[in-house]
Amino acid sequence: MKRVLVVFMICLVFAACSEEIQPLKPLQKGMPNTIISSTGDVVYDINGEWDAILDAGPFGTFEDILKITQEGNKFVGILSIGNVYLDKGSELIKGELEKNGFKSIERNTAVGWISSIGKIDEGCNKIVVKTILGGNTLILTSTRK
Repeated sequence: MKRVLVVFMICLVFAACSEEIQPLKPLQKGMPNTIISSTGDVVYDINGEWDAILDAGPFGTFEDILKITQEGNKFVGILSIGNVYLDKGSELIKGELEKNGFKSIERNTAVGWISSIGKIDEGCNKIVVKTILGGNTLILTSTRK
């Protein structure tokens, strides 16, 4: 039984690691949900409204609509509803895009702006942003409307 469990755990670790090291497919001009940035790079087009779930761990989970405005490769996302920590109309995320994803992304929290890690998935129809705050991981999951 222990051997089966060890083999299973090794398989899980291998699967997780192999997913991380697979090369990204470069974005091409004309692909859906892309634009040409001012630097001439093809970047994701994340303009628009997104259904957002803000999982703040022990601080609660909140649903909102995130309105993202993008100019070239820079963007800002504004809350349409708000919550106990950030009011309606508050900026929630901001940053800069580069080929295949985020060059930088920050998330606004009750204690201010924090550098975060973001990933764009599913043909630019899903954005996941992870932020570490005081030992807790805050996860923003946004799905294109």
